[in-house]
Amino acid sequence: MNVELTYEPTDKQKVFHASEADEVLYGGAAGGGKSYAICWDAFMRLMKYPGTHAYLFRRTYPELEKTLVKTMLSIVPKELGKYTASTHELKLPGGSVAHFCHLSNEGEGLLKYQGAEIHWLYFDELTHFTKGMYDYLRTRLRAEKKLGIVPCVRSASNPGGPGHAWVKARFVDATDCGRVIREMPVKSEVLGSVEVRRIQYIPALATENPNITQDYIIELEQKPRALREALLLGRWDAFDGQAFPEFTDDPAHYDDRRYTHVIRPFSIPYHWPRYVSFDHGYTRPFSLGVWAVDEDGRVYRYKECYGCVSGEPNTGVMLSPGEIAQEMAMLLESEFEDGIRPVGIADPAIWDRSRGMSVEEQIRNGFGGITFRKGDNTRLPGKMQLHERLKFDEDGKPMLYVFENCRDFIRTIPGLVYDSRRPEDIDTSGEDHIYDETRYFLMSRPIAPRAQAARKKAKGFDPLAG
Repeated sequence: MNVELTYEPTDKQKVFHASEADEVLYGGAAGGGKSYAICWDAFMRLMKYPGTHAYLFRRTYPELEKTLVKTMLSIVPKELGKYTASTHELKLPGGSVAHFCHLSNEGEGLLKYQGAEIHWLYFDELTHFTKGMYDYLRTRLRAEKKLGIVPCVRSASNPGGPGHAWVKARFVDATDCGRVIREMPVKSEVLGSVEVRRIQYIPALATENPNITQDYIIELEQKPRALREALLLGRWDAFDGQAFPEFTDDPAHYDDRRYTHVIRPFSIPYHWPRYVSFDHGYTRPFSLGVWAVDEDGRVYRYKECYGCVSGEPNTGVMLSPGEIAQEMAMLLESEFEDGIRPVGIADPAIWDRSRGMSVEEQIRNGFGGITFRKGDNTRLPGKMQLHERLKFDEDGKPMLYVFENCRDFIRTIPGLVYDSRRPEDIDTSGEDHIYDETRYFLMSRPIAPRAQAARKKAKGFDPLAG
């Protein structure tokens, strides 16, 4: 049987197919041929390695049907594949199978794949998935030695969505926006060895896809700024649904502190009041922020301690309250040496004694230098306080600054998105722990609403000036 296949991949799609990394993210901008690349990649692997299984995921079944199923059926000739709609499976010669899957939640949704043996794992629109979903399904990657294959993960996505922050951190930030392939050592206590997992990000733009029409490019250019920059330029620091698009990190203004929230560290005056805000976490990160307040009520986050596994966003280091107390003591060592006693503000939940000694009591027993008071956990007023603090005045100065060494604040706040079910609030499935302790602090010193000043334009040359 002679079957002719026609596929002319773009240069970026060729890089995607040729990659030998363990995990690859393809895309960024719209129109880069993401779904097409995923389906061709899966089809080619299944044909090359008989008896293997590819699992292709979208978050919902309607999305799955309209994208991956539709695309796969358009490229696989009927002579080579038989699709069964009831099981969402495409069977190919040699016993290979493409399984089309959707995943609505981390509970019962994941249990369906508990016994799966996944050889090739694909995610379309990875930012629509939680990190828990991604991590669990990666544990299903396995293959018998006789197959002679190395299972891998291949994903595609645009910026935005509830998983934006963790996807950006794992693939975009860790690879310097695709300039390098990240190597992650993985130690096996059982085998007594260390293996290296390679992670790659391949950015692709619509302008690099010869199959995209000019009309499509022009249409993307007409979108609102954040959506345009995300879809047309593939920018991961500006996207539709971003909760705090006003947050600005401009290194050019770190010293003059105008029109930027991130600034160069400086010596905090002794007489400025100090605060410590705390959000507890175990399997999720805990967060400690240290703040100073100047004479005008402007706040400065000048250092922090974030209990997150390096390279694994939104994954806690699982420290006990007593161990967190020791981290707190080290964080505040210089303040205590200078005789400064910051005021503590924390999530009211740490006073819960329904399961025995509360987290607050355990921390107090481990480090008595800080006495916490209950923070105001009213969500929407707390969110509005952060918006108010981020506004620039007529001189380009906000009411909240962050020292450039507070890298986790700078990383996580821009990645927060709105909840699709409660569009006025933050999606709590994201990495919101620093945001939460920031809310507790800001609600202890609320400011009144004020107008956003228009940014002053630089004066240009006036040919009529005398």
